[in-house]
Amino acid sequence: MGYKVAVVGATGNVGREMLNILAERAFPADEVVALASRRSLGTEVSYGDKTLKTRDLATYDFSDTDIALMSAGGDVSKEWSPKIGAQGCVVIDNSSAWRYDADVPLIVPEVNADAVAGFSKKNIIANPNCSTAQLVVALKPLHDRFGIKRVVVATYQSVSGAGKEGLDELFAQTKAIYVNDAVEPKKFPKRIAFNVIPHIDVFMEDGYTKEEWKMVAETKKILDPKIKLTATCVRVPVFISHSEAVNIEFEKPVTADEAREILRSAPGCLVIDKREPGGYITPYEASGEDATYISRIREDITVENGLDMWVVSDNLRKGAALNAIQIAEVLINRKLLPAKKKAA
Repeated sequence: MGYKVAVVGATGNVGREMLNILAERAFPADEVVALASRRSLGTEVSYGDKTLKTRDLATYDFSDTDIALMSAGGDVSKEWSPKIGAQGCVVIDNSSAWRYDADVPLIVPEVNADAVAGFSKKNIIANPNCSTAQLVVALKPLHDRFGIKRVVVATYQSVSGAGKEGLDELFAQTKAIYVNDAVEPKKFPKRIAFNVIPHIDVFMEDGYTKEEWKMVAETKKILDPKIKLTATCVRVPVFISHSEAVNIEFEKPVTADEAREILRSAPGCLVIDKREPGGYITPYEASGEDATYISRIREDITVENGLDMWVVSDNLRKGAALNAIQIAEVLINRKLLPAKKKAA
């Protein structure tokens, strides 16, 4: 017996990726509905070998729908997720609207799948920030073995994290530079083509940006509140996949070889780590893939019990769409969500 799934924000980058992944993974859905705002009504989107026409979120009845994969932004989620949840449909939300609500589980299935059971308080489950998701997948198995005290991370985040406008701006600016046209920043505060911008989201009073704060707060909620973490989040001229340079200080002694072996057998992780030219992953190779890739694992010679590593993942997949669908699979596999429609 299959489920009825609605994808809210189906015309966006992540919404389209959700539809692709539902089809790829043969998700047990009898029906998939594409929803969007009224201005996108009737837009066609692909779902496997089918084409779906988007329907209007504002007039859609969720009472016979089991799961809503929400990727329409924080404002839409704040308004609609409680209404959808009240109709007995579980919302898996990709925005930051519910991540810090104590009654809403914040889930990365490889890390804290057991916490999903708390979804029934509001019928809402939150997806973490894309940069947090890949980080905690890599940290979890090491934390379990050696105990993490402190993490210092610098991100190299692709423009797709800023949506279609981010992708369009990098493409347009790159093209303009080659033909000697004027470059006008619109989506980003400075030119992104052939440049890097150490600024993602709004600045906060302490000098950190909200993106950096998200990584701190979400890592604590998902993994362990005792972990100290500081981040510098940087936008780079890459279309898809986020990269992270991660420095970790542990409670217990650790070697690079031990860490490599643990990560090789950890769920969601794929180690590519040869100490030779090209023996590491780059965002280009990670694009379109499900894994969190880990390279450049080495001991930090400046502290006791320290490691450095390079972590790369497709932000549209593990950082967003894939993680949401994996959460839905946890609900089904653990029999936490019976389908509303009974078999004929």
